[in-house]
Amino acid sequence: MNQSVGIEELNKRVVEHLQQIYPDYEDKGVLASRLVHAIGADNRCSIPPSHQNNWDQGDVVLITYGDTIVTEAEKPLRTLHRFAHAHLKGVVNAIHILPFTPYSSDDGFSVIDYLQVNDALGDWDDIRAIASDFKLMADLVINHASSRSRWFENYKKGIEPGAGYFIEAEPDTDTSLVVRPRNLPLLNPVQTLEGEKHVWCTFSPDQVDLNFRNPAVLEEFVRIIALYMDWGVKLFRMDAVAFLWKEPGTRCIHLKQTHEIIKLLRSLMEFRDPKVVIITETNVPNRENLTYFGNANEAHVIYNFSLPPLLVYTLATGNCRHLKTWMMSMPPAQNGTAYLNFIASHDGLGLRPAEDLLSDEEMYTFVVTMQEFGGMVTHRRGPDGTDKPYEVNISLIDALKGCTDNGVDDWQVQRFLCAHAIMLALEGIPAIYIHSFLGTENDFKKVENTGRNRSINRHVWDATALESELSMDNSKHKQVFDEIRRLIRIRRKQPAFHPNVTQFTLHLGTSIFAFWRQSMKRDQSIFAVNNISSQPQQLSLAELNMIGTDSWWDLISGDEIADYLATITLAPYQSLWLTNCRY
Repeated sequence: MNQSVGIEELNKRVVEHLQQIYPDYEDKGVLASRLVHAIGADNRCSIPPSHQNNWDQGDVVLITYGDTIVTEAEKPLRTLHRFAHAHLKGVVNAIHILPFTPYSSDDGFSVIDYLQVNDALGDWDDIRAIASDFKLMADLVINHASSRSRWFENYKKGIEPGAGYFIEAEPDTDTSLVVRPRNLPLLNPVQTLEGEKHVWCTFSPDQVDLNFRNPAVLEEFVRIIALYMDWGVKLFRMDAVAFLWKEPGTRCIHLKQTHEIIKLLRSLMEFRDPKVVIITETNVPNRENLTYFGNANEAHVIYNFSLPPLLVYTLATGNCRHLKTWMMSMPPAQNGTAYLNFIASHDGLGLRPAEDLLSDEEMYTFVVTMQEFGGMVTHRRGPDGTDKPYEVNISLIDALKGCTDNGVDDWQVQRFLCAHAIMLALEGIPAIYIHSFLGTENDFKKVENTGRNRSINRHVWDATALESELSMDNSKHKQVFDEIRRLIRIRRKQPAFHPNVTQFTLHLGTSIFAFWRQSMKRDQSIFAVNNISSQPQQLSLAELNMIGTDSWWDLISGDEIADYLATITLAPYQSLWLTNCRY
């Protein structure tokens, strides 16, 4: 396609987006041209195909901090790369490195300088090296910047770049409707050359919200995105993007300008590189989360935030009723969009996405159970001024060390592996936090050292100690690491596990969670069947309606199903991937 045609179409689309975001801005054409230049599309621009899947069943994401594995011999990014190349090549094909820029707090999510790699981790060449071996996913911390950033220092001095970059409000502003993810003050005083001002801080006083009403802020982030793309980033996680635009008298979340900015960024990024993927991080109730797909013109991928609390709740209670109800309510992701499935993250188990799915009593019982297993609860401030549980901070393997009725039991590893067998089989792209891969337990010492609940699931492994654990046959870490890798290798070969193929929920009682997947060519079916209880369960295969003329195998055990009408016994937390076509 002629380069000028692509540039012309991109400029047209950007102007249309700007009309929705800045209706009173006088020269939208000039601003559009600046944005197109900032993204670097001047010499590499083409109209992207619509509804294109930039993923398949082979896509699996590793989530990790840059310094989760360390050694004195080298910078952590090189250690990470070496570990991933040695142990995860052919298992995962994408790595999400949590914020790798210089920061002042929140383990990276309070960015001081978006244009640099944190020297304690490595440099841009290390980033490029990882991007040459794996699809690289990076955080775009777009809602706020550090109070120690150059932008904020310039804001206090009233100079550029920075003057006008942050949101101010009078201390008596009515913010009662504002949705809060924290119970800290929303407006924080700061001394400037013009006197005391109050700045908007959705998350913490060190994370000052950026003012996207100022087009200069938007332009800054387009340049940042272009730099990341230059260094090989293909997947962009837009952190806390739901809070991006503020409007007095509203909830200040999910506003139309926020959605339009995501659409604008997608246009700019796709026209430069049609393989780029935007992933929105919106830890909110399920119905709100789904809106970030737009009409397949907003986020390519959204986090499946309801899955972690519902799946852990299901395995803790031995009852899959709520998980089935939720799954039946989830719309299939149309081509060009997908869910990102995960069970654990660096933050812990978010509870807001389950608020409209579990009753207050069920939520209370669940939270208490997680606390009995060592979990800690982080709260948010509700509209009525009361504090509500926002997330449970706990490692996943400890969250699954028992059940609500009997407490800690002997089924921890089986329960943990069952959770991953379910997640790997579901519609969507699977993403696995490194501490889930490794079966890392709660790190209470780190919590004590940092004073932060979230540190419980942010353990730092010594590389030598980790390699030792992964070489010992009796190590729990080796057991889960080897089995999860084995399940992933099986998954990656199956067309019926493509993120966008058909999925139907099956009804086999409350103790067996099962669903059916079928490949796009309809040549492979997979019945994913899981005993989510601590008791053996009888299953009549006749209830699955497997085609009698086909041969059937369990992909996990490798066993052939001799009689497709037989009744079989599922051991506690056993999973089956029954298929008529092995790859």
